[in-house]
Amino acid sequence: MKITAQIKEPIRQEMELFEKKFQGAMASKVALLNRITYYIVNRKGKQMRPMFVFLVAKMLSGGQVNDRTYRGASVIELIHTATLVHDDVVDDSNKRRGFFSINALWKNKIAVLVGDYLLSKGLLLSIDNGDFDLLRIISVAVREMSEGELLQMEKARRLDIVEEVYYEVIRQKTATLIAACCAMGACSVQPEENELIEKMRLFGEHIGMAFQIKDDLFDYTDEAIGKPTGIDIKEQKMTLPLIYVLNTCSKEEKDWLINSVKNHNKDKKRVKEVITFVKKHKGLEYATTKMKEFQQKALSILDDFPSSDYKEALTLMVNYVIDRHI
Repeated sequence: MKITAQIKEPIRQEMELFEKKFQGAMASKVALLNRITYYIVNRKGKQMRPMFVFLVAKMLSGGQVNDRTYRGASVIELIHTATLVHDDVVDDSNKRRGFFSINALWKNKIAVLVGDYLLSKGLLLSIDNGDFDLLRIISVAVREMSEGELLQMEKARRLDIVEEVYYEVIRQKTATLIAACCAMGACSVQPEENELIEKMRLFGEHIGMAFQIKDDLFDYTDEAIGKPTGIDIKEQKMTLPLIYVLNTCSKEEKDWLINSVKNHNKDKKRVKEVITFVKKHKGLEYATTKMKEFQQKALSILDDFPSSDYKEALTLMVNYVIDRHI
């Protein structure tokens, strides 16, 4: 059995019902919108985010979920999908998971409006059902994701990012949404337990940090499927292996690296030289160590809970995040 199938097994029924509810949550009276959302639903990814919501909820409640859990998972997926649609417009990207992006098929204006529509549907799903605690969790995540993107853009212009700022960028950009999934799962079944909700939020944050560092490492290896080597360098994105080497090499080497990333990022030969330099100066080893530290922090939080199929699936999920090849 594939690792993703193993993770999904304890929540298989919930995920099947969730897919129907999620499709219903996107429904519109506008035929064009329905055509586009049908396209989105049929090209879904692994659905890691709703899986976190259901696994956390079931672990904390002894295997029970409720309508709030389904709404929480739907809100997360609606907001996440909206951000992906908007990201493709911002990045001028024509592909998403190997398929044409919404902006490639229907142009930017429609893609932006579809993203806005999905965002509003997510917010209304919470408001209409009085789930204001769940709405607060996702609203904080959306705010932080926007701040993280803008902070990264601000720093990328000068390439002056230090490790602490990098962690703040990835915490906001990537980890905050996974943290929201885990907090949402906890809040849906234990709404009064603020300490427990915060504990699961932190669990998700640690996983999200490890997830993003793994993505950084893909830029320097050929193991990733669907992401060309050196793409982050070409886009002048400051990743952990590069930041570590920039802060540990000589001034001359640092000047050469910054010049390469800033002015020669489209030169394939120069990008290869940067990758080789980062590898030689132990950038990958350092990033791997940090990734495993976040993994261990997440696993140590799970240690506080009794054994169950859901805890086991979450443990598998944490390990999958750093062992994956895509």
